[in-house]
Amino acid sequence: MKESRALNPASDARRGLLERGRRTLPRSIRRARRRSVALILAALFSFAGVPSGWAQSAPPGEYQLKAAFLFNFAKFIDWPPASFASPQSPFTFCILGADPFGRAMDDALQGKTIGDRAVAIERSKDLVDARHCQMVFVSSSEKRRVPEILNGLRGTNVLVVGESDGFAAAGGVIQFALEDNHVRFLINTDAADRGIGA
Repeated sequence: MKESRALNPASDARRGLLERGRRTLPRSIRRARRRSVALILAALFSFAGVPSGWAQSAPPGEYQLKAAFLFNFAKFIDWPPASFASPQSPFTFCILGADPFGRAMDDALQGKTIGDRAVAIERSKDLVDARHCQMVFVSSSEKRRVPEILNGLRGTNVLVVGESDGFAAAGGVIQFALEDNHVRFLINTDAADRGIGA
């Protein structure tokens, strides 16, 4: 007997993206992929980067949550030393394109560290500027440039996160999505398996 369910093309497409490589990859790669996904999930549940004042005030907005997610993603990844120009270099979050965060990113990351590195935030529209960052958030204003951006960051130690529809399917590692007024994310495990900056 077949189970009936409502069709949701968007979630079916995301499910296909997440399930695609599982059937054909060797067990060691599937195990490594599960560890990567588990680390990202642990980041989500920890919310150590969420300011404590949120518990006493209005619920956080979309970009406050996204800023907290980005910080937690960064905390749970082992960043190779080659990701940084020097041992004293800060961990740099770059926002590529129009900045949708406003002060939310600055407020969430103020005084934070990743490992023993101070956190810096840079905003740019120039892809060349983003190549030295450890994490790049690609704003939805750059939707038309996503293939160019992903190609330009290929081979770097940059974790590329976006929010445009189809970002993960195009090769981005993490895509934020809003579903029922909740911030969700998709992980392109193929891009994650290729390494940061795929």
